[in-house]
Amino acid sequence: MAKQKTLQDAFYETLKDVYYAEKQSVKALKKSAKAAEHDALRQAFETHAEESAQQVERLTQVFEIIGKPARAKTCEAMQGIVSEMEEDLDDFAGSPAADAVLAACAQAVEHYEIARYGTLKTWAAQLGYADAAKLLDETLQEEKTTDALLSRIAGTINAAADAGEGEAEPAKGKGKKGA
Repeated sequence: MAKQKTLQDAFYETLKDVYYAEKQSVKALKKSAKAAEHDALRQAFETHAEESAQQVERLTQVFEIIGKPARAKTCEAMQGIVSEMEEDLDDFAGSPAADAVLAACAQAVEHYEIARYGTLKTWAAQLGYADAAKLLDETLQEEKTTDALLSRIAGTINAAADAGEGEAEPAKGKGKKGA
């Protein structure tokens, strides 16, 4: 008979998933920074790539706290988000909407991470890992801050993309006055 899975098992498996996801996030952020045209967006990506590298280190500390090896487990969700980002980078490269699409893809990553870190923090507290819960909360707050920053930057970028910056005419069918 197979061993019944516990919350401890779920915590460890999700931790391995997030460890993989965070490492992929660092790579995606570096690639996004190179592709970004808007200075504030590029800076946000560069800053968060450095922050994400620190988050990987924090996750290593969480593995140590629970007495398990720091191992990554392929995160299908992050692979899908990163794959979609790469496809969008190709599809929108050089267009007025390129940075808007990059910001949206980055927010998809942040929202996934916010969900996972929120869950891990709650489970860590439930399992009696107070130090791990603090580390996970620190990362959760950084992810929320980055998401809010991306939202502010997106407001500017989206307006420029909607105006068709770099195009001779606005896109047809937008229902704009005078179009």
